[in-house]
Amino acid sequence: MPGRLDGKRALVTCAERYMGPAIVELFAAEGAEVVADTDPLTDPAAPARVVAAAGRVDILVANLAVAPVRANPWEIADQDWLVLFDGLVHPLMRLVRAVLPQMIERHAGKVVAITSAAPLRGIPKLAGYVAARGAQNAFIRSVGLEVARDNVQVNAIAQNYVENNVYYPPELLANTDMRRRMEEAIPMGRLAKPWESAELALFLASDRSDFIVGQVIPFSGGWTLGQG
Repeated sequence: MPGRLDGKRALVTCAERYMGPAIVELFAAEGAEVVADTDPLTDPAAPARVVAAAGRVDILVANLAVAPVRANPWEIADQDWLVLFDGLVHPLMRLVRAVLPQMIERHAGKVVAITSAAPLRGIPKLAGYVAARGAQNAFIRSVGLEVARDNVQVNAIAQNYVENNVYYPPELLANTDMRRRMEEAIPMGRLAKPWESAELALFLASDRSDFIVGQVIPFSGGWTLGQG
């Protein structure tokens, strides 16, 4: 049975972190030739270098993750703010800037950004992180609109409460009291498994999502509805 990404070449950034491992595994199983890059992309020249090294990129999965810094809004340090934007916002723009010319030339391409649901609801003491993730989401909406007529689909998965090695690692989830409190905040009453988010990324990277552009899709078990 043919895979859903047969003949496609996918670049997955920060492939060892956040949703990278699950996406790399699923995309490869679905027939994609996966370039699993692990550069942190904080060097301004790194995104263009990574895209150039990958060659043809049919699918870009902009998977970026930086640990949030807790602070009241009146206590946010400039350095903490800059770390968040340098690790999340600027690499996303530079990756998209580097990959779009070849996609526009071919009149085909997919960009899937793994962002966060945090800006869709807000989280106390994480204003800097929420602002950076919000900037990512706004960028995706605008770019998706701009390149829609070029048959390039740009979308984001705005997730929260998905098991991963950055925000919800095994050692955190092993704390039964912490896990209970998290599950109480999620209307579905559980965290998502990494493969569940990867399946949504696969759909957005496949030809089956050709009519979806500029969307920031919540993936949080109902948490963004504000009922948790």
